[in-house]
Amino acid sequence: MEKLHTTATVLIVPGLRGHVAEHWQTLLADRLAKVHSVPPLEVDGLCCKARVEAIQRELEQIDGEVVLVAHSAGVLMVAHWAARYRRPIKGALLAAPPDLGAQWPAHYPNPASLAEQGWSPLPLDPLPFPSIVAASSNDHLASYAAAGELARRWGSELISLGAVGHLNPASGFGPWPLAEALVRRLDNPNLQ
Repeated sequence: MEKLHTTATVLIVPGLRGHVAEHWQTLLADRLAKVHSVPPLEVDGLCCKARVEAIQRELEQIDGEVVLVAHSAGVLMVAHWAARYRRPIKGALLAAPPDLGAQWPAHYPNPASLAEQGWSPLPLDPLPFPSIVAASSNDHLASYAAAGELARRWGSELISLGAVGHLNPASGFGPWPLAEALVRRLDNPNLQ
């Protein structure tokens, strides 16, 4: 299978569950020629500061331009990273951001316990780089309206994905071909 070539290096920022073999981020990483992934944390897995520092460590290993590709809590990690660090980022794909004010299903961490781990308050200033928030109309971790409000506050383009759940293997994804097109668009903004 031919690799997808980008000008920028793509940095994959997974959510709290880390790298899952069938996840669209893992499958996307396999397709990319220039890619890094934030590794799973062995300790302090729910600590926001530790997650943000893991992003920074990975970015320090990349020379040149970067496109961020974040999913779920990875989106929140990117917002926290952008509030703390400065580095030119070419663009960010922010897929299925969770709402820290929502009630999540029992098999997910309690948003209140995440607050104790430094996840809130969530930075809501405009992001200092182009970004796309891709959101579902039936995500059990965030309403489409909540995702839209995050996009508005961050200055992100909002893309409706329709009814795709949380855009993860439990919701039937797997491959997500639109991710490649959005990464290409962020990598080359002249493609519209």
